[in-house]
Amino acid sequence: MSSDAAVLRDKTLKKSTTQILLLVGVLLAVMITSTILKPRFLSYGNIMNVLTQISMIMLTGSAATLLMISGSFDLSVGMVLSLTGVMHAFMSKNGIPTNMSIFFAILIGSAFGFANGFMVVKLKITSVIATLGTMYIARGLAFIVAWVDGGANVVTGLPLDFETFGRKMVGAVPQYMIIFFAIIALSYFIFARTNLRKYAFAIGSNRTAALLSGINVGRAILLLYLFVGTLTGLAGATVASRVGSGSPNVGTGFEFDVIVAIVLGGTSIYGGEGSFLGMIIGALIVGFVSNMLNLMDVQFFYQVVVKGAILIAAVLLMRNVQEKLLARG
Repeated sequence: MSSDAAVLRDKTLKKSTTQILLLVGVLLAVMITSTILKPRFLSYGNIMNVLTQISMIMLTGSAATLLMISGSFDLSVGMVLSLTGVMHAFMSKNGIPTNMSIFFAILIGSAFGFANGFMVVKLKITSVIATLGTMYIARGLAFIVAWVDGGANVVTGLPLDFETFGRKMVGAVPQYMIIFFAIIALSYFIFARTNLRKYAFAIGSNRTAALLSGINVGRAILLLYLFVGTLTGLAGATVASRVGSGSPNVGTGFEFDVIVAIVLGGTSIYGGEGSFLGMIIGALIVGFVSNMLNLMDVQFFYQVVVKGAILIAAVLLMRNVQEKLLARG
């Protein structure tokens, strides 16, 4: 049994290494092409702009990767990001201190994460349907709050320190980005070193076997949904602070970017396998491709087409790599 386990471990490591190398190659190709087409692509300001955008994807993706490895989805993250941003602005405008408002916005994200987990675990609703439902609920609430405030966005009458969290700099780096990357590093530790990671892989590989082995499957999935919701709440409050308003539309398509980054990074949509580092590289690819298209003045709807094509190509590429590795034994 030990020799079989060693062989399986070697195959898994080989497949993971091959996928990472492929992703790095794709990332370098995107960067080189972008630099040739638009030399200002490699400017410090442009790179920081890309990192600003994808730091949100990485933050939510650092939790959502484990969730997808466990075999579950969260399609609500985009609208939860919008709602928490709108609520942060609304609460700040109506007398709640900004720091407390950020905390409450994170709690709202956590509440949606818990609700998603409760529906999947206790009510036995398929994760896609459950989170699709909360996606619409969050979207509707975001528009209702903005309407109650008197407009399409919560933008007027915000306190002077509302933008501090999203715009304060530490040297040449935004303060929130330092906080984000610290959380992402902590998430990597959870991914690499804790039982939660082992549970996620076990549940995604064989849920029945995980139950029989004594794993509390329901609690693990609930914790993962809670983790995703909490980080999404933080991302939503940060986006609102950075742009200086709460907009119900700011999270549109965000869930798609997160899923593309995770799947592009080598995580199976069926669960049981995935890579944290792959998600990071996938997010960089998504960010740099979007940035290249923006620099070339490609209209938004064409960008959506390109992202969809990237997702399909990524799935086909990873499947092809896996089949070849299995064929070689």
